[in-house]
Amino acid sequence: MMKQLRNQMHFFSWTGKAGILFLFIALIVAVCAPLISFYPPNQSSGNALMPPSINHWFGTDDLGHDLWAQICFGTRISLIIGIGTALLSGFCGGLIGMFSGYRGGIIDKILMRLIDVMIVLPDLPVMIVLAAFFGPGLFNIIIVLTLFSWVYTARIVRSQVLMLKEKPYVNYIKIHGATSWYIIRKHLFPDIFPLMSVSMIRLTGRAIIAEAGLSFLGLGDPTSKSWGMIIHHATNFNGIYYTNYWKWWLMFPWIALTMMVLSLAFINRDLERLFGHQKSTTN
Repeated sequence: MMKQLRNQMHFFSWTGKAGILFLFIALIVAVCAPLISFYPPNQSSGNALMPPSINHWFGTDDLGHDLWAQICFGTRISLIIGIGTALLSGFCGGLIGMFSGYRGGIIDKILMRLIDVMIVLPDLPVMIVLAAFFGPGLFNIIIVLTLFSWVYTARIVRSQVLMLKEKPYVNYIKIHGATSWYIIRKHLFPDIFPLMSVSMIRLTGRAIIAEAGLSFLGLGDPTSKSWGMIIHHATNFNGIYYTNYWKWWLMFPWIALTMMVLSLAFINRDLERLFGHQKSTTN
């Protein structure tokens, strides 16, 4: 198994390996945030707008809150929203795509028209309306983001199911009395799971960006210290662009957000290449 793992790692570029390393560090920061943040994220721990120093690695905001502590807890919030949205939308979208592609007929047509409508809808304006309607809160944000994320997984899974269900071995086991549940569980799902995994990694980055956008617009959870909410508070500070405060108050959460999204994009790209190679060798 270790040999197989080493062979698979050869398909990861240096950017993909760097993305895995950053994601691993982000997970450690998220889990150990109370231990490594040194200060409470929502309590004053120094003077207002202090630049980075030994006591405050990333400086402080206008209320004297430590930015390193806020970014540590913001990592936890971003990962919870990103992974939660990806799992929920990937699971729901995968089930809908498998059901639609396997059943076909009028059900498939109705679901595909629904997916087409969801895809052409402008995401951000509708998400803004829904986020304002449901109100702030991590769970509500995950639900809003899921409503616009499941369609991509469903469309990819459906197209794959349409191809797989016409394979000779699938028709053969149908003739011999295999149930639809058995065919999906034993023969379709193992081939579809890699596509779902890649799709969920892509959705994780998309959800993190969308949450940061909603928080930037003031529609996130005001009690949380997500990266988007930090940027929102910074940009609402009068004179932020005419002083040196942006160099740490805006720069550090922006760097964290950018590195997270880039890391997920690099991992997603290399996984697509890996699964594509495995599929070609299997065929």
